[in-house]
Amino acid sequence: MKIVKFEDILSWQKAQNFALELYDAFDNLKDYEFKKQILSASISISNNIAEGFDRSSNNDFIRFLFYAISSNSEVRSMLYLALGRKYITQDQFEDFQSKSIEIARLISGLIKSLKPKPPVI
Repeated sequence: MKIVKFEDILSWQKAQNFALELYDAFDNLKDYEFKKQILSASISISNNIAEGFDRSSNNDFIRFLFYAISSNSEVRSMLYLALGRKYITQDQFEDFQSKSIEIARLISGLIKSLKPKPPVI
């Protein structure tokens, strides 16, 4: 399937759903600084994929995909704090970690597919 718009990208779709799930999980959290930080980072994952897609070159797109991976890592790091502070349960933590790792793998695969292939001699 040819990707014509960023909405066609599976990692973007999964990142959007991930952000929505995090919004639900932290909806009633009173630690507003933590909540703002983790939700902002979660939004950055799909936003960087979208922004990079509409750049003028694959190199620009790849750069933004690396930003998306970085934001995803930030979310994953903050999930450890959320678990430690008991903002989420162990089951929620494991579910979110699994989804975060899947998103990272998808983005990494996309980066690999965009990199120029070495010439065959």
